[in-house]
Amino acid sequence: MTVVVGVDGSHNSHAAIRLAREEANFRGVPLAAVMAYTEGAAGSPAGRPLSTPRTPDEQRKIAESTLRQAVAEALRGEDGGVELRAEAGSPGHVLVEAARSLQARMLVLATRKEHAPSRLLGAVSQYVLRNAPCPVLVVPEASKGL
Repeated sequence: MTVVVGVDGSHNSHAAIRLAREEANFRGVPLAAVMAYTEGAAGSPAGRPLSTPRTPDEQRKIAESTLRQAVAEALRGEDGGVELRAEAGSPGHVLVEAARSLQARMLVLATRKEHAPSRLLGAVSQYVLRNAPCPVLVVPEASKGL
């Protein structure tokens, strides 16, 4: 059992990572940070523009590096014990499958839009809310000061 947090490389995910760490500590379970990336010429980790085509291995390494950096920044270097998973696939599917395989107690993710005019959830949040095997906490952008 674990708490899973979805990381997209944006600053909005930092608050989600910190809240997920608090939840994992409260529940006495490990924390797993998960980032999805797309294989192929058109893909890159979420939040990162693609400048040149990359091989699947290069894309995986970039996603792993981005994930490691986001977790370290969010937890201010106190990221020991966090399991890092960079998985190829669509973000919603990757998060739901990670929650299933890790028998997650909770799945945490951040809202994606920084200046969205509405409070509607994005496609990934909607997919996760409908398909997750556990409770889902969606952290609004207003929480980034956490």
